[in-house]
Amino acid sequence: MASDADVVWKLWAIHEIQQLAYRYAYSVDMRDVELYRTIWAPIGERAELPDINWSTIERLTSAWHSRRASILDVTNHLIDIESPTRASGVVYCRVQVDLDGQWVDQSVLYEDKYVKHEDTWLFLVRRHLLWYGAVRIPHPFAQEPAYYPKSSIGAGTLPEEHMNRPKRAASS
Repeated sequence: MASDADVVWKLWAIHEIQQLAYRYAYSVDMRDVELYRTIWAPIGERAELPDINWSTIERLTSAWHSRRASILDVTNHLIDIESPTRASGVVYCRVQVDLDGQWVDQSVLYEDKYVKHEDTWLFLVRRHLLWYGAVRIPHPFAQEPAYYPKSSIGAGTLPEEHMNRPKRAASS
């Protein structure tokens, strides 16, 4: 039977790794390149898509400016702790994204490898696997403004309103 300290350590490791998936989604949605850089271990081989790692940061973030908005919803997240410094997992993610003026709904599965690097859990590599992508018509931002709270139907103030706020700290 595992000791209380081992159980607490494992639960804390799982918590820190789950935060990586949330920070990934938030950094993509808010176009926060600095936060995005902090979640990747600066080690390992160069990756080619569909694999993502430290070597793909500049290529992926440079494309963010062409997308008005994205919404990544992290759903299921299974994590296997393999050693005190290695883990793997799968993350299910619902993605809504503006691609070339079209609103696209996607379901994505990420196959992740995590590493504890300099006492912090980070992504080592993330494989992006697409279940499907479908264009939604009409584009949600093509609606008249909602003027929330007057109405919940229509285009809201995001993402523009949030883009002007200070960026979140990268702490875990």
